[in-house]
Amino acid sequence: MLSRQIIVNSNCYHGYPLEDAVKGIVSAGFHNIELTATKGWTEHVFPDMSLAELLRIRALLKDCGLTVAAMSGHTNLMDSSRIPDFINNIELAHFFSSPVIVSSVGEAHLKDKASGGDELVADHIRSFLPLLEEYDMKLVLETHGEHGTARRLSSIVNLVGSSRIRICYDTANAIFYGDVKGCEDVEACASLIDYVHIKDKAGQRTEWNFPALGEGYVDFPAILSVLDKADNHSPLSIEIEFTSAGPANLEEVNEAVKKSGVYLEKLGYAL
Repeated sequence: MLSRQIIVNSNCYHGYPLEDAVKGIVSAGFHNIELTATKGWTEHVFPDMSLAELLRIRALLKDCGLTVAAMSGHTNLMDSSRIPDFINNIELAHFFSSPVIVSSVGEAHLKDKASGGDELVADHIRSFLPLLEEYDMKLVLETHGEHGTARRLSSIVNLVGSSRIRICYDTANAIFYGDVKGCEDVEACASLIDYVHIKDKAGQRTEWNFPALGEGYVDFPAILSVLDKADNHSPLSIEIEFTSAGPANLEEVNEAVKKSGVYLEKLGYAL
């Protein structure tokens, strides 16, 4: 078996309660979850939840044998007014013992209320470093929106200049937002990629169509081969976002998660 941590992003269950996500992920044979705390989109966990509710969720995950491998805490890192929100997300990730927090540079599903250049973003990110150090946590910046390629994000990562700040390469976002073709983007930035949202893409480039792994046209073996050659063992977090219409029902989500697991097992990975 090939050695990579395999994770399921709870955002696959957008629109469904976390309890449904946990049940489906465990039933499909997985052991690791990326909890989603994305404001205005998927708030499976969120800093404004009561302590009692957060403790209940933490106990649920433990009882089901799921390890929180990452937290998706997207916040507009260009907006000075949102910095306290992201600090709360770091604290929330620490509450769940997550070693990784994921964010795009801009909002993931809300309109950006502020924008800024790379220097400003780097300054904001540097302000998180003491807390990331204290919690032994990494922040990985996801290919998303105007920062849709690894090359684009690499300028910010290099400006920050800390091993705590790396890239989350979303294999479908790089196509949808970054118009990436082939593996050149991964190859150029392999040393800075530390986490992968392994997501498939179908339909036209700008069509919202992200099916189960193996049902689109993303060349996962080629991308993973580039990472292997670079001795990059980044975790793979499965994300399925379906079409703009969304899944028909919970059963469709569960089936897509199972299919994605089978696909990765055929590539030689252990769930």
